[in-house]
Amino acid sequence: ASPAAHATGTPDTRPANVIRGEYLARAGDCIACHTAPRGKMFGGGLAMETPFGTLYSPNISPDAQYGIGTWSADAFFSMLRTGKAPDGKLIYPVMPIAQYTKVTREDSDAIFAYLMSVPPVRQQNRPNELRFPFNHRNLLIGWRSLYFREGEFKPDPTRSVEWNRGAYLVEGLGHCTMCHTKINLLGGSSRDKQFAGGLIPVQNWYAPSLTSDKDGGLGDWSIKDIVDLLQAGISDRGAVYGPMAEVTYHSLQYLNDDDVKAMAVYLKSLPDNDPGRKSGPPAQVDRKVAAKGKQIYADKCAMCHGANGEGKLQHYPPLAGNQSIEMDSAVNPIRIVLNGGFPPGTQRNPEPYGMPPFAQELNDADAAAVVTYIRTAWGNHGLPVTPKEVNDLRNAPLR
Repeated sequence: ASPAAHATGTPDTRPANVIRGEYLARAGDCIACHTAPRGKMFGGGLAMETPFGTLYSPNISPDAQYGIGTWSADAFFSMLRTGKAPDGKLIYPVMPIAQYTKVTREDSDAIFAYLMSVPPVRQQNRPNELRFPFNHRNLLIGWRSLYFREGEFKPDPTRSVEWNRGAYLVEGLGHCTMCHTKINLLGGSSRDKQFAGGLIPVQNWYAPSLTSDKDGGLGDWSIKDIVDLLQAGISDRGAVYGPMAEVTYHSLQYLNDDDVKAMAVYLKSLPDNDPGRKSGPPAQVDRKVAAKGKQIYADKCAMCHGANGEGKLQHYPPLAGNQSIEMDSAVNPIRIVLNGGFPPGTQRNPEPYGMPPFAQELNDADAAAVVTYIRTAWGNHGLPVTPKEVNDLRNAPLR
C-alpha cells in the first residue's frame, strides 16, 4: 500500500505509475529537502547551510511559474542524469547529483508523474546566499570534474538480485554517501573513503561508518538489526537521532520490507577499509574524572540504560559495545547528553521513548566526565573527552 493509502485508510485509486513514483520519491527523501518547516509540500524554501553559505531548496511542485509545471519527463530525467537544470545551469551538489545520476529512466518517469500529481504551490524560489566566490556557478565545472561521474547504476552480474537492489537504493536514490562519507574542503569526497563515516558540515553530527568495521561500523550487526534501525528507528543495537531520524521519518519507514532488507544486505557487504582498530584495553582515564562520571551515570543514566550499560531493549539502547558511543568522534554522545532527543515516530514505533536534555543540570566538566565514562566503561574503546569539547557543542546551534 502507498503512504497515501496508509494515511487515509482508503484504497489508493491513483494511476499505478503515480503510486510507484510516490514510493520512489520517499526513497529519495525528496519531501525532506523540498518542503520548508510549516511550508507546503514540495514548495521549496528549506534553508540548507553549508560551509560556503546558505542554499534554499527550489520549488518542485507542478506550479507553472515557480515550480516545474512546464517541464517534460525528458527534462526531468536529463536533470537527474546530468546534474543540470533545463536551462543549462549547473546544479549545486547540495542536491545529491552524484547519486541521482544513477536513477533509471523508468524510475525517473514515475517520480515525475507523482510530482505532477501533487497540488501546485505558488511560491517563488528564494535566492541562494553563497559567499564569494562560491556564488559563481561556473566554479562547479571544476568540482564536477573531480567528483561527478554521469551514468546509470549498472548491476553487478556476480551478485544477487537482492544485493543489486540494495546497492541501487543505497548508492542512488538513498544517497547514503552524502552524509556517511567524510567531506573535504571542496565539498567533495574521495571514493576510497566511501561509507567510512564523517562529520556532517555545519550540522555538527557525526554520520558513523557503514562499512564492516566491527568497532565503528556494521560488522557485527545482524541484518535484522540494520532493518530495524532503518525502518523503525530503533533496534537492539541503538536508535537514530539527529539528521538520521529525519531520514527514517520522511523516507525509510515507508519502504517495504524487501527493499529495506536489500539495503541491509548491501550495507553488510561493504568492506572494512580500516581493519583491526580499537582493540586492546580501554583508554586510561584520570581517576577523579572516572569516579565523577560513574557517579553521574548512576544518578542520571542507569535507570534507563542499566547499571552496566546493557540498556532495556528496544527503547533504551545499550551503551556497552555501542559503536556510536566508542567511535573516534565523541560528537554524537556529547550532543545527546546535552540536548537529549527522540527517535522518530514511525509506523513500527509510533510512540518513541525519548531522552531528556542534561545541559541545564551538568556543567562542562560534569558532562565531559559522564561521556568519558560511558566511552571507556564496560570494555568500550572510546577516548576521553574534554570540557572544551563539551563547551564547543553546548554553544553550537541546534539542528
